[in-house]
Amino acid sequence: MKSENENENGGGRPAARIDVKLRLLQDDEIAMGPGKADLLDAIRRTGSISAAARAMGMSYRRAWLLVDVMNRSFGAPLVRSAAGGSQGGGASVTAMGNDVLTHYRAMQAAAMEAAAIHAVALIKLLRPDN
Repeated sequence: MKSENENENGGGRPAARIDVKLRLLQDDEIAMGPGKADLLDAIRRTGSISAAARAMGMSYRRAWLLVDVMNRSFGAPLVRSAAGGSQGGGASVTAMGNDVLTHYRAMQAAAMEAAAIHAVALIKLLRPDN
């Protein structure tokens, strides 16, 4: 069985690919980027910032800081959270959060499609395996 790093021909060198990372900046902060989009998806799946953080292998504090930046950057919060306690707490992605995520994912797909034509040409120019 081939490892993830082996190319289609069985060589040890990873297969060439493109990786387009888009970030929406507001002043000096990243309002939305690939990690924040993944965090929103994880919050939708888990219903919790702490569970989403665990699923992504990050600290709760880091996840909370990312949510805070997103909530401050847009015209309405992207995530609403309820404190824990007897009611259990939790978090949910708001309608605005769902809209932002939909537009961001569409932008990612469009960027990958636009870059793919040029990526093929660039990959052909890479040094072949030794």
